[in-house]
Amino acid sequence: MPNPASALALVLSLCLTLGAALPARAMTDADLSHGAQLFSSNCAACHMGGGNVIRATRTLSQADLQAYLDSYSQHPIEAIEHQIENGKNAMPSYEGKLSLTEIDDVAAFVEKQAEKGWSR
Repeated sequence: MPNPASALALVLSLCLTLGAALPARAMTDADLSHGAQLFSSNCAACHMGGGNVIRATRTLSQADLQAYLDSYSQHPIEAIEHQIENGKNAMPSYEGKLSLTEIDDVAAFVEKQAEKGWSR
């Protein structure tokens, strides 16, 4: 008969391993409408319609996100969240300006728009 403590440790280890592989919030949990509002008030000045007024080649299209965001191909939402939180080059960091939930919502909105193609 297996040791109950060993079995429990194995189950907990598997749960932690599987949990670490999942994003903190799934895109389906994000509030896309709220993300759209936040994008409009915080991002649209530079990224209206998924474009980029500072660096025209760095749009929010899937191809450009893939080319310029580390780990986008493996974890698109996390890559976008990282960019929002930390900023890069001319893009400011929004860590401390937006809550984690707000960042999740904006990232999910950006990814959804990139999937379906931004309308300009």
